[in-house]
Amino acid sequence: MTVVLGIETSCDETAAAVVDDRFAVRSSVVESSIDQHRAFGGVVPELAGRAHLHTISEVVLRALSEAGLDPLAPQIDAVAVTSGPGLVGSLLVGLSAAKGYALAWDIPFVGVNHLEGHLFAPLLENPEMKWPVLTLLVSGGHSALVLHESPGVHRVLGETIDDAAGEAYDKVARWLGLGYPGGPVIDKLAQGGDRSALKLPVSMTGATLDLSFSGLKTAVVRASEKFPDVALADVAAAFQSAVAEQLLRKTRQALDEYDVAGVALAGGVAANSALRAGMAELAEQRGLECHLPSFANCTDNAAMIAAAGLYRFMHDGPSAHELGATPNWSLSQLS
Repeated sequence: MTVVLGIETSCDETAAAVVDDRFAVRSSVVESSIDQHRAFGGVVPELAGRAHLHTISEVVLRALSEAGLDPLAPQIDAVAVTSGPGLVGSLLVGLSAAKGYALAWDIPFVGVNHLEGHLFAPLLENPEMKWPVLTLLVSGGHSALVLHESPGVHRVLGETIDDAAGEAYDKVARWLGLGYPGGPVIDKLAQGGDRSALKLPVSMTGATLDLSFSGLKTAVVRASEKFPDVALADVAAAFQSAVAEQLLRKTRQALDEYDVAGVALAGGVAANSALRAGMAELAEQRGLECHLPSFANCTDNAAMIAAAGLYRFMHDGPSAHELGATPNWSLSQLS
């Protein structure tokens, strides 16, 4: 049995996990520095990097201990680590730690694309899932529709041409004075609002499978200025409805073009209540399996990095120790 230690430090979460080749998660530890960033309305790269330096050793130790492994001589076959995309300073902390552990334990290490890690998250909860799967990957920095033919074999069908969905949530929340991160706050507020109280456009209605949320963000600003008496909950509901409609519309278009066995959500915005409900309804209408990750597997974690690392290690072999951080490493480049 192959066992991998995963390390994730692409943004503000310091995470480590131990996963085996059955995609069984033996441990998963996540330490977030988000409280340090709230006052700034977003992640401050320098603060994030310092937080990783402070917590990485403790997080790895906890992951090994919770997996029942001896931290001094763990029975690990490889170390998988996020090498991109992400904040370059944060990525370098994880890469340096992974290389150090690999050298100390005399085992290989493998660099993993963070976005591919998100694609492996559903496998951690359903290793027997049927293929192919159409995955809607939506997070703070990335939004894409991905045709996932089998583990590690995927093709990007469409992606954001400007702001990602999660990025739009954060920007709208900042404009409305709701704080950071914006996604959970707007989602909770929207559940008590009237989405029809404010008319907002749904972008990218053409044949392309690409996505766009920059125009919607601007529309919210202009509409809330023009109609200042509209309640915040109604603004939140209208905005969330427009985001979900665009994402689900593009998913329906892709399903019209490609035969799949199931649909899946991945990434931080996969925790959004409107999107989860809409995806479940769409899957039921089409007679497809629906893979909605647990909230723990929506956010950044090292278990998904270990799972993707397992595949890359077993199919492509280890990475060279000269491997550096790739802050803008897109999923399309990997495919």
